[in-house]
Amino acid sequence: MSLRDIIVALFILGSLPLCFRRPFVGLLLFSVLAYMRLQDLTWGFAREQRWSLLVATVMVAGWFAAREKYPPVLSLRTGLLSFLVLWIGLGHFFAHGDAPIEWVGYIEYAKIVFIAIFTTALVRTREQLRIVVWVIAMSFAFYGVKDGVQGVLRGGALYIIRGPGGMIEDNNDFALVMAMTVPMVLHLALSERNPTLRRGLKVMAPLSAFTVILTRSRGGFLSLGVAMSVLVWRSRNRLMGILFGVLAAGAILAASPDEFWERIRTISTYQQDGSAMGRIRAWQVAGRMIEESPVTGMGLRRFQSNYLEFEPNPTEEQLAGEGTLVAHNSYLQLAAECGLPALLAYLALFAASFLDIARIRKEAARRYFASWMLSYCTLFEASLLAFAVGSFFLNLAHFDLGYHLHALVLVFGRVARQEMRDEVRYPVRRRGGRGPLVARKGHGFTSPGARVRGFRKTALAGEG
Repeated sequence: MSLRDIIVALFILGSLPLCFRRPFVGLLLFSVLAYMRLQDLTWGFAREQRWSLLVATVMVAGWFAAREKYPPVLSLRTGLLSFLVLWIGLGHFFAHGDAPIEWVGYIEYAKIVFIAIFTTALVRTREQLRIVVWVIAMSFAFYGVKDGVQGVLRGGALYIIRGPGGMIEDNNDFALVMAMTVPMVLHLALSERNPTLRRGLKVMAPLSAFTVILTRSRGGFLSLGVAMSVLVWRSRNRLMGILFGVLAAGAILAASPDEFWERIRTISTYQQDGSAMGRIRAWQVAGRMIEESPVTGMGLRRFQSNYLEFEPNPTEEQLAGEGTLVAHNSYLQLAAECGLPALLAYLALFAASFLDIARIRKEAARRYFASWMLSYCTLFEASLLAFAVGSFFLNLAHFDLGYHLHALVLVFGRVARQEMRDEVRYPVRRRGGRGPLVARKGHGFTSPGARVRGFRKTALAGEG
């Protein structure tokens, strides 16, 4: 038992009453435990406890006990999420092979989807959305800054071979999350008016990007390139955005170790790379599984147990049962294990989220020259697209952050549309009334007499 274990345990246990009284606080604490992996920073008893389950239970109990509460949002996306849970559960009854049914894995997956849907019930306002995005971004940026600074001090000699734990323990998964963190922290900076916060966030972005390089992950590098491309394309001054993007990328790559460049060069010579060819063979095996059972699949987490049956030329290592036999592709993984209906529902989630972002951007761009809405559109678009590209090389079909982002985009759409409707109905804000929030120089949005904090905000297009 260490002092750090005691501090973490007391912090979580001491927060439980507040999580019960205010379930939104429970969601924030749950996000810290899920993404920052606070418990993994300890070495004793606190590391082994199921804190996330405890916090989630208290949070849900508090929501049920509250006098005033909102139900989860009923929409196409929450319907798709619910369908995935039901369909994958049904697939257990048609599982292929003799391996035991993965009920524990299914419960974990259902819990991930439940938290995503539950988020739509707790996050109802712009300020709550802002806080949740901040907590998620800072949970990942903590490692981006920590590892990025170490990499700079060591002249790029740091080699990150594993992430903090949980679903980002693998270095490739960790690299993808760091690539998704870059647009988060950068556009949080652009949507904030507090100069200290903006400067701090702008420092976090390049350090998080450099952390991707330090993992030597080719998939992470591609995801980072996609995220940076979206940021440049969506910049207000595209020419300056391209110039800044080139300079930033040049500075990061100039500090990159030689091992990273050797790793990247193997992309063009994948035929001679054992790792790349292993992925291609895994994709072929996944295709055979889909052909064998296209509707219900092999069963959740049964790709590995059925691998040899669908691999005509297994290696000696595979025959010996060594190594992890996975699909190395989230989409093929989902189709092979859970069937094509699950894959179509999963892809429909992305389509619905990207379409929602595009619609909000179109309406906000018509109204504003600059707005927190436009910044958040780019934030979600770049992070989701980086995740979609990175998932092509990783097993992340059951990654909690992906589902959580879809829920946050749903909340964002609801909040943004409500604000734009209110600005039409209440063009002038009276004391105690409703209407557009007033921007204060150097800080953010606020109502007259309120404490100064928050987003950047500009007038409607065409107004003085």
